[in-house]
Amino acid sequence: MTDINELLEQLNLTDESVSLEAKRAGEIDKSVMETVNSFSNEPNLGGGYLLLGVERVENGETWQYIVTGISDPDKLQLDLSSQCADSFNLTIRPDIKVETIDGKNVLLVFVPELPVSQKPVYFKNQGLPRGAYRRIGSSDQRCTDDDLFIFYHQEEELDSSIIKDSGLDDISEDAIALYRNLRAKVNPYAEELQYDDIELLQSYYSRYAWFAARNGTKGF
Repeated sequence: MTDINELLEQLNLTDESVSLEAKRAGEIDKSVMETVNSFSNEPNLGGGYLLLGVERVENGETWQYIVTGISDPDKLQLDLSSQCADSFNLTIRPDIKVETIDGKNVLLVFVPELPVSQKPVYFKNQGLPRGAYRRIGSSDQRCTDDDLFIFYHQEEELDSSIIKDSGLDDISEDAIALYRNLRAKVNPYAEELQYDDIELLQSYYSRYAWFAARNGTKGF
C-alpha cells in the first residue's frame, strides 16, 4: 500500500485522479460506496486509493487538501467493511488502515480491481446496468449497456474453461438479459429472442459448437 504522505502530496499537486479520491466522510455514504464500486470495476486500473478524513478547501482561485480527520475510526472501518460485504452482488474486501496525521485520524483504503471473471460488480438493490459504476477520470459513472458489453467481452483464460459441477443455476439472469438486449439491437426480429432462457442457451451452445467444429477450435 502506498504511503499516505505520498498520496496527500499527490492530491495537492494534481488533485483527485482516476486512482485517487479524497472525502471528508463523517459516515460511509452512497458516494463512498460508488467509488468502491468503480475502483473494483474499472478495467486495467489495478484498483484505487480512497482517503477518508481529507477535504478540499478552496480560497479564491487556489485550493488545498487538508486533513480534517474522522472522529470514530473503528466505527467507520466496521461500517465500510460491512457495506462492502452486503451492498453488492459479491463481497469486496478492501485493505483498510488507520493513519494519524497531525494528531488526526485518516482512513486509508485501497480497493483492488476485481478479476475479469467477477465483473461487473453492482449494487444488489439496483441491478444492471445502473447498479454498476466505472471510474472515468476522477468521477464515478453509472454503467451503460455498452459498458456491460465491454465487461462481458474481456478475454481471460478462465472464461474458456469448463467450471466443474456448474449448472443452469450458476448462469446469471442479468447476463442472459444483457444478451437479449444486445441481440435485439442488432436484429430485433431474431428468432431466438422468442425463446425462453433454456431454449436460448441451447441455441447459443449449438451455434458455438458448430463454429468451433468449422474452425477447428475447442468447444465447451
